[in-house]
Amino acid sequence: MQGQSAQKCSSDTSRENQQLRDEILAGLSQPAKFINPKFFYDEYGSQLFEKITHLPEYYPTRTEISLLSEHKNEIADTIGQGHVLIEPGAGNCSKARLLLRALSPACYVPIDISRDFLFNAAEKLRREFNDIEILPVAEDMRAKVILPAHLSDHPRTVFYPGSTIGNYEPQEALSFLQHIRTMIGDNGGLLIGVDLEKNSDTLNDAYNDAQGVTAQFNLNMLTHINQLCDADFDLSQFRHIAFYNEDASRIEMHLGATKEHTVEVADQSIQFLAGERIHTEYSYKYSLDSFAALAARAGLKPVKNWVDGKQLFSLQYYRSA
Repeated sequence: MQGQSAQKCSSDTSRENQQLRDEILAGLSQPAKFINPKFFYDEYGSQLFEKITHLPEYYPTRTEISLLSEHKNEIADTIGQGHVLIEPGAGNCSKARLLLRALSPACYVPIDISRDFLFNAAEKLRREFNDIEILPVAEDMRAKVILPAHLSDHPRTVFYPGSTIGNYEPQEALSFLQHIRTMIGDNGGLLIGVDLEKNSDTLNDAYNDAQGVTAQFNLNMLTHINQLCDADFDLSQFRHIAFYNEDASRIEMHLGATKEHTVEVADQSIQFLAGERIHTEYSYKYSLDSFAALAARAGLKPVKNWVDGKQLFSLQYYRSA
C-alpha cells in the first residue's frame, strides 16, 4: 500500500506539471503572447514581492494595512461579530490577523493553494487566537466552503484584501464577485480592498520603482518558466515594461524581447520578434462608483467604505442585495 500511495502521488504530480506546461505553452502560442501572473510566484518571486510591498513607491500594501489598523473597530461594528470569516487567497493571513480580535468571528477559514504554507500560518494563528476556530482550506480561490454543522447557521463574511480583484479582467472580476455572492448567501457580506484611480505618475512610479525590484520580479517569471518547462529563456534578452493605460484604467505589465530570437519551451520552439511582448499582468483601478456598479451586477449592495487621506486605496464593505 505504501508503494501504491507513493506511485499515486508521483502520478498526480506528473499530471499537474503537464497541465502547467500545457497552460504556459498555450499562452506563448497565442498571437499576443501571455503568461498567467500566478507564475510570478516561485520561492524567489514571493521574496521579491514581499520586498516590493516595502518600497517607497509602492503604496497599496502599507495603505491598506494602515486602513485596517486604524478602522478595525469601526469595521467590526459595521460587520458585526460572530460571523464565519472566509479569506480566499489568504497567504500568510497577516491582514486577517489585524481584524480577528475586533471581529471575534465564530470561525476563520483561510483558503490558499499552497498547502504547507497555509497550514503553518493557520497553526500560528491558533496559538495567538486560541478562542477562535480556524479551519484552513488548501484549494484555489473558487473553492466551495463546506462548514461543520455547528457553524452552518452563522452568517458568512468574505475578506478579500490586496486589490487582488484588480488582476481580473472586468468580466472575470464580475464572475468572481458572483462566486462570492453565492458563497455568502442572502445574509452575508464582503470586505474587499480596491485600488483607486489616481494620477498616472503615482501608478507608473509604483510599478517602475527606482531600485528595479519590480523589474526583477517580472523577469523572474521567466526563470520560473525555465524550471517548470525545461525552457531556455535568457533574461538578458527581455526587458520589464509597465505603464498605466488610462483608457482601460489599468496598469499593464509586459516582458519585451530586445531582439529577434527563438526560445525552447517544453521541446517546442517559440519565436520572438524584436520588440514583441509577453503580457504578464493587468491591475485594474476603480473609482468608488465604478466598483460599486460592478458589485451591484453581482448582487452586492454597498454599505460603507474607508479611504485614506490621499485617496489612494479603499476598503469597501458590501452585503447581499
